[in-house]
Amino acid sequence: FAILAAYTYRGGLRAPALVAVVKDVLIYVTVITAIIVIPAKLGGFEHIFAAAQTSLAAAPKAASTILAPAQFSAYVTLAIGSGLALVMYPHVMTATVSASSPNVIRRNMALLPAYSILLGLLALFGYMAHAAGLHPASPNDTVPDLLRAMFPSWFFGVCLAAIGIGALVPAAIMSIAAANLYTRNIHRVPPGVPLAGREETAVAKFASLVVKTGALLAVLLLPAQYSLYYQLFAGALILQTFPAIVIGLYTRWFHRVALFSGWAVSVVLAIWMIVANNFASTFPLTIAGTTVVAYGALWAFAANIIISVVGTFILDAMKIPRGTDHTSPADYEEEAGDRAASAVA
Repeated sequence: FAILAAYTYRGGLRAPALVAVVKDVLIYVTVITAIIVIPAKLGGFEHIFAAAQTSLAAAPKAASTILAPAQFSAYVTLAIGSGLALVMYPHVMTATVSASSPNVIRRNMALLPAYSILLGLLALFGYMAHAAGLHPASPNDTVPDLLRAMFPSWFFGVCLAAIGIGALVPAAIMSIAAANLYTRNIHRVPPGVPLAGREETAVAKFASLVVKTGALLAVLLLPAQYSLYYQLFAGALILQTFPAIVIGLYTRWFHRVALFSGWAVSVVLAIWMIVANNFASTFPLTIAGTTVVAYGALWAFAANIIISVVGTFILDAMKIPRGTDHTSPADYEEEAGDRAASAVA
């Protein structure tokens, strides 16, 4: 916590950007080494999957390494909904709009699948833990216990460093994004006067410290299960901003009141589905006599789109004013210039 607070307070967004290079090197070294060495020690992937299947089938709540047909819709919708929600988080927006040019964003997006493959390899660690006969005290101990059992102490230390620094980078960007939201949208609203650059930086630094302190207290004082609930609520709620923000970048067809109504209804619906299904991420919905289990946030997202479309037709028919669009062609000239320069290059 001290390292996180110090380097974000002093270096701002540049600090996690530089540390991310070290983080990626450590994580790639750890995962690639583990994906080669551990299967060699456990008899190969064929034995790992067979042992994991046996272990999961014998668990108090029987499971399998292969999805049952009834789980297909839940898996697919969770993947789609989580992917759409990911790009809406404020810290993702902060990192994206802080890029030096559109080409930097394009280059990172092109390399992103390689990182996603790395996450898929990490998921195999759970199967390896079953094959190794480990019985961790909690799911969070699975990866550390596996690495401790399979590697010498010096490399286990490297692995722990990768885990630790892997948590610092996103936490830093999240706290900076929260501080920006507060500084730009809340702090200066009462007086109605924009802060000077130096004052805004000072307020943002202090707000970032407050956010990190609150996160530390949550880790120390609240049950670990709450973090899963927070993540579940966050993904479900942030996804509902997708129509207004992302679709709004491509078309102005939607009426703003319809977009707001769709957002408001979908937020209430998403919270209700989560609570009604005992804080599960999926929700069973019966359509034409067929029950489909899907990511609850995606059901709410579908309602959001429907309300926004239908509401736009109704509000336009009622001739309700759409308001004034304050953007101008000049707002897009820099992007157009970058695209033209890229085309010439």
